[in-house]
Amino acid sequence: MYLAELLDRTGLDVLDHLDRQVTVPVIDGLQAQGDLLVLPLALVAPSHTRRDFWELPAEGRELVRGEAGNNPHTLVADRGTCRLTTWVGDPERLAIAAFENTAPAYLIHPEHGATGIAPGAWCVRRQRELGAGFRKPILVAD
Repeated sequence: MYLAELLDRTGLDVLDHLDRQVTVPVIDGLQAQGDLLVLPLALVAPSHTRRDFWELPAEGRELVRGEAGNNPHTLVADRGTCRLTTWVGDPERLAIAAFENTAPAYLIHPEHGATGIAPGAWCVRRQRELGAGFRKPILVAD
């Protein structure tokens, strides 16, 4: 799928400098988009994830918004192909959501464009920076 087609389908937009004729890659594995990581759910804490998933709405779901209130990361998928929960028992407390998809789902961001996520069970987490020594981890800001 081309980025332009995905944006037309979702009504979302990206910044003008991004090429809308680029093919959006669908990745079956770890991936990052700005301050978020998408990981296989089995790597995080599948036994601590509540199973009360709900269907992702047609307009998608904003997972996180930048500190200044802009640049949201929005998860979208074709109707009936993606279920989501925000009850993730991540021991590191970085998880935002978990989802299961039977067709590609897409994470869209105005500055980063879009990435496709292959069918599977996934966890979306914040990234963090680890400093020298024993100081508290800092969340990556996008």
